[in-house]
Amino acid sequence: MAKSFFARLPSLLTITDEQAMWRVKMEADPQAFARLVERWEKPIQGLCTRMTGDLHRGEDLAQEAFARLFARRQQYEPTARFSTYLWRIALNLCYDELRRIQRRGEISLDEQTDQGGETPFADDERTPASLAAEQERAEAVRLALLQLAEPYRVVVVLRHYEGLKFREIGEVLDIPEGTVKSRMVEALNQLSRLLKPLVSDDRPTL
Repeated sequence: MAKSFFARLPSLLTITDEQAMWRVKMEADPQAFARLVERWEKPIQGLCTRMTGDLHRGEDLAQEAFARLFARRQQYEPTARFSTYLWRIALNLCYDELRRIQRRGEISLDEQTDQGGETPFADDERTPASLAAEQERAEAVRLALLQLAEPYRVVVVLRHYEGLKFREIGEVLDIPEGTVKSRMVEALNQLSRLLKPLVSDDRPTL
């Protein structure tokens, strides 16, 4: 068995996500599934954390997304990219969690969320003062992002933090690319208004 695994290792390192997921579907292949988790765990955690504003919720939702992916592996059809399929699973879990938060009347805007020191404004060389300013600015953006309605928040997260193209976002959300762009314009306008009293810059660079 060990020999078989090592014989398959080179192919596992080079197969596409779609090929790996097909192995998961047809054979419940644990190595192929582990490869998918390794590739996608951080992006999915980032998405869930920014959608909910809570690091621990983000981690839990990411784990649940992969558990759901495996449990429903027989439903996977290679008609679209694997990433589109996985983003949708994670987003549906985020939407469910946000609805639960609203029903319980929880407020997450004031929660301090440690995202590993990551900021969208990081430079290679930073002084303590500039680092503090970046962290303050990143926190202001995080709080403002949570005040956006879900349709606007998700396009900002997928575009500026996860790096998806407008076309790819449209595929994930199942909406036209033009709708994605119009939502992005409105989201940035809202963020600009929200951030104006919080930061000194005229407009945030996301």
